[in-house]
Amino acid sequence: MQIQKSYEKTEQGVLYLIPTPIGNLEDMTFRAVRMLKEVSMIAAEDTRHSKKLLSHFDIHTPLISYHEHSKQSRIDLLIEKLEKGEDIGLISDAGMPAISDPGYDVVRAAIEENLKVVTLPGANAALCALVSSGLSTDEYLFYGFLPRKKKDREEEVTRLAKLKGTQIFYESPYRLKDTLSEFMKIYGDRQVVIAREITKLYEEFIRGSLAEVIEGIKDLEIKGECCLIVEGTSNHVEVEDLWWRHLSIPEHVSYYEEKKELQNKAAMKEVANDRGMSRRDIYQIIHVKK
Repeated sequence: MQIQKSYEKTEQGVLYLIPTPIGNLEDMTFRAVRMLKEVSMIAAEDTRHSKKLLSHFDIHTPLISYHEHSKQSRIDLLIEKLEKGEDIGLISDAGMPAISDPGYDVVRAAIEENLKVVTLPGANAALCALVSSGLSTDEYLFYGFLPRKKKDREEEVTRLAKLKGTQIFYESPYRLKDTLSEFMKIYGDRQVVIAREITKLYEEFIRGSLAEVIEGIKDLEIKGECCLIVEGTSNHVEVEDLWWRHLSIPEHVSYYEEKKELQNKAAMKEVANDRGMSRRDIYQIIHVKK
């Protein structure tokens, strides 16, 4: 067990997670500006992008890059500096660090070394989209970006289809229409909201059923960063009943073949029943090449 007293003085430094604006620079908080000036170093996902932000707010703190390709060497450097008593500010290109962002690994490493992690509140596209959507906020799931490969994406969407809570996704405008069609195929016709360019000049919300939205945007060129908010199922199955939820569809079929000693066709039928899909779709996911 680990207990963190965030503001108790120690000789070690603190890793500050500092949100940055997702579009409108006025969303930068006074505290965020102050902390970025006070920390010893800022670790940024893309230094070229972040330099513009820091320049706007007259922040001259040393800046280093942190991204997927430099992950381990940067983690070692940042942990070393924190252990020496230096405070580090972690920022992403926009919004909350460590959300769909390699900053998660820095946070994990700091916690494993019993170093303090303090998060400042601030801009986040997912929550802005959710509360503006008009869909239920009682229970929700943030997913982020779905897998790019068609087969993997189908498996994930199928796994999510039976969950009750409102679902939040990030999506590229270039894949948006295909993703909506995939939801329609697997989820059925639910309510959906496209939140585009949140906090920016061309902010836009497109609300309606999947069928309405697919038809309404079919001839439109969608641009900018998008959040998808999708209504949860009304035919809720308790999570504990979804014992298979961590299995891919091939693993799910193999379970019935190996553990229950069913033939392939019978195993696919059981998987189809569990997931609310047709056996034909199960067959295609398993046997059709990506």
